[in-house]
Formats: sequence, C-alpha cells, structure tokens
Amino acid sequence: MSKKSLNLFATVLTYPAPAGNYRGESEENRTVLQKIVKDGQKYAVISPESMRNAIRETLIKLEQPHNRTRLNDYSDNEGKSQLAVEFKEYPNADKYADDFLFGYMIAKKEDVKKMKPTPPKRDSILRCNMAVALSPYKYDAIFHQSPLHAKTKNNEKTHWSNADGSALLHREVTHTAFQYPFALCQSDCLEKPDWVKALLEAIAQLNNVAGGHARAYYEFAPRSMVVRLTPKLVAGYNTYGFDEDGNWIELNRLGKKDSDNCDLPADEFYIGGEIIRNMEETQLQELKNMGVTLFKNCEQLLDSVADSFLK
Repeated sequence: MSKKSLNLFATVLTYPAPAGNYRGESEENRTVLQKIVKDGQKYAVISPESMRNAIRETLIKLEQPHNRTRLNDYSDNEGKSQLAVEFKEYPNADKYADDFLFGYMIAKKEDVKKMKPTPPKRDSILRCNMAVALSPYKYDAIFHQSPLHAKTKNNEKTHWSNADGSALLHREVTHTAFQYPFALCQSDCLEKPDWVKALLEAIAQLNNVAGGHARAYYEFAPRSMVVRLTPKLVAGYNTYGFDEDGNWIELNRLGKKDSDNCDLPADEFYIGGEIIRNMEETQLQELKNMGVTLFKNCEQLLDSVADSFLK
C-alpha cells in the first residue's frame, strides 16, 4: 500500500500591537480599517494577498530565485504613478520559487502561444486565508497634522509641494493581535523541498504585511502556532481557534491515538511559542505523554515541521 500524502494545517497567532492604515493622500478623509462582523462585533482583517506579497518579498531577501519584483517608482507613458511589478520573463515554476509557490495565470492567447510548452496557469501551493483580529474594533481614531511644505528664499528654485496647505489626517486604529490559517499539501511540495522550506522560514519571520503605502511597523511573525500534519483533507479543528488571551480553545480535544475516545490524535500536532512558554509543567508533561510535539520557539517548531513534512 502506498504511503498517504500528508497535509499541513497551521494557525499563526501574532503579537498584539496598534494597527492602522496610513495614507498621506487621504487628507480630509477618514482612513478606515478593513473590517468584518463576527458575533455582533467588528474585527479588523488583513487580506491573504497582503500576506502573500510580504512572504514573496521575504523570500527575495532570503535569496530565493524569483521572477516577480515590485517596482516602487514606476510611471506609465502619461507620467502617472502606478502600482506596478516586473516579471523577468514568462512564469516558470521549475526556475523560480515564487512561480512554483504562488502560481500564476497568463490570459492573452498570443502570450500563451509564446510560452509553450510551459502551461499558462498554475495553482498556488500555499493556501492561506484572511488574518482576523483577536480583539474587536473599539471605534478608536486618531488625528495627525501633515505640515505645508513652504516656499522660502532658501528653496524657491527647487520648491515642490504635494498640497496647498497643511492637512489634518484622520485614521482608525485598533490594538490587537491577528490570527490566520495556512495549508500545504505534501505531494505538491516534495518537487521543490528547499523552496518550501524557505517558505516556512519566511513565515517564521514575516513582516511588512501591508500595501505599497504602508509606513507602519507591525510584525506578523508567530507568537504562538498550532500545526497538524495529517493524511486527512481538512484540519478538523477551528482554524481561527486562538482566544483573546492567546489560548488555543480546542487543546482539550487532543488525545492518544490508540485511546477509545480519541477526538484529535495528539501525535499529529506541533504546538509552539508563547502558549507553551506560559503553560504549567503538569500540562506540558500531559501533552508530551499524549504525543504532542512542543516548542517554546516558533522558528524551531517550523524547522522541525519542515524536516518531518518534506522527507
């Protein structure tokens, strides 16, 4: 009988910090947080596209081969500033880690013909969902004054200004941690294990999760993590299962695999970070006896998961 492929299901919890959007060009407007309603309250959210972009940028810093690069100072033929990226060539999942991990799609028929025999589209290996705040939005908002760049005798020949006067900037803020799930399939990943290992390394030190206008420093590195390696096709637990205090609410469902009333087999789970550092020794020993793999440090957890998942 062939060995079943494993699936990796993970939930990442970040440290809490103030979060908000800052866009200088939104003067005299309220800069809003993106929010969803859950249990009758509003919670800030961050899109999976923002996280994927930050992971992609982190992989470049980790010196992985990449096809796509963000252009930070691009203007179109009419001189208008545009948000833009540059591909070195047609996507190639055998040559570039970002094409392999995040997928791509070529839509125009003439390009599809030019890039043959490479397929014109590829699904993303990395599946991740929206990051959701742990703490509800409390309708906090702050104001900032953006000063006028004045024309003086000192700069009259080189003066420039983006606005005719000083501006009041108004933005929503929230103090919260975020949690988000991601998933990988072993059979997809074994073709390029070094690139997948780099992906997990990037998640372990994720930062700059925001759009091109972001100036804020909000770390997205894991504070705590729950990972399950299983042949099952679904995680089997709440993938947004951390509560506002950073506890994983389904911990009591874990049990020994061979016990009669086993709900979730403990030996399939890796748990790490602050949740372990704050745990009583008796509970730590209980989890170890059931077969859970424990780490005080999330980077070490992801290194161990990579070794087990990519062999």
